[in-house]
Amino acid sequence: MTPLKIAVVGLGRMGKRHVYTLLYKVPRVEVVAVCSTEAHEIDWAKNNAEYKEFGISVYDNYDKMLSHPGLQAVWISTSTDVHASQSLGAIAKGLHVLCEKPLSTDLAEAQSVVEAARKHPDLKVMAGFSRRFDASYRDAAVKVREQGAIGSPFLVRSNTCDLLDDTGFFVKYAKRNGGIFVDCTIHDIDLSLWFLGNPTPKACWATGTLQHHPELKEANDVDNAVGVVEFWGGKIAYFYSSRTQAHGHDVCTEITGTTGKIMVNVIPKANNVVVADRLGMRHEVQPEYWQRFEDAFALEANEFADSVLNDKPVPLPMEAGIMVMKIGRALQDALNTGEVVRFNEKGERI
Repeated sequence: MTPLKIAVVGLGRMGKRHVYTLLYKVPRVEVVAVCSTEAHEIDWAKNNAEYKEFGISVYDNYDKMLSHPGLQAVWISTSTDVHASQSLGAIAKGLHVLCEKPLSTDLAEAQSVVEAARKHPDLKVMAGFSRRFDASYRDAAVKVREQGAIGSPFLVRSNTCDLLDDTGFFVKYAKRNGGIFVDCTIHDIDLSLWFLGNPTPKACWATGTLQHHPELKEANDVDNAVGVVEFWGGKIAYFYSSRTQAHGHDVCTEITGTTGKIMVNVIPKANNVVVADRLGMRHEVQPEYWQRFEDAFALEANEFADSVLNDKPVPLPMEAGIMVMKIGRALQDALNTGEVVRFNEKGERI
């Protein structure tokens, strides 16, 4: 089978890692181009021996890259504020799109991407909620949704806590990505909808604090936050997001049901090594999300490629990302105003 010719947009941490994944872990994909508007990233890519070896073209202009000969798909891994415009540009060119979450910092703009995808049913357009491709989360979903292992699920507690970054990278990144709930909590919101059976939100409230990055105050953001979502029908989700953990990347989820509870990664571990000495027993934790979810990103890419090459539905429908965005924005607004954000039974904000 002829491989899918794909380009990666954005050469920050995520983009570079996606290129690596596509080159070495997705056999039916060929990376033909990369693109960035950052001068240092372009210089790095042009001088990268690996990219030269694979014949990858380097572009500093997104529109020019979209016209690369034979290009079939793009993987958008830029900052959230340009996700929608870049997705729309690719769709208009007749290209398949895998866009990192979320689709936009603005709900109306995100909806425009969904509508554009609907008008082009021949194209595969997908939002990248990578945790849905993680082996542990998929196993938990089978147990909850198909096997009824914990009865009827009614409560999800989910955390996304990143290692403290003192390099300045996080602050620069955060200011372009819609706030802690839209960026950091977005995966947890998606998981809660998945495990609870896609309930409709009823009310959202949130609070937060600045402990290490006071400069985020200018962007009306925080570095630690708690959000609670009440759904119609008596279900609840609780989220804790942090960018300041001392011990490493700490992502965990608990799903409580009427007859039990399922826990995923409640005690994060880098591997199965435990050091036992006079200080006690301890283990290391992954430093970043990549070490925890590298295999999930690879599976996501493989399933996206399979949907294009074999004309199958994408594994995660675009519409799912809209409700996630609604809740993320509501939590961010609740954080900024101190008010409860309410929804009617149709999921429309009151």
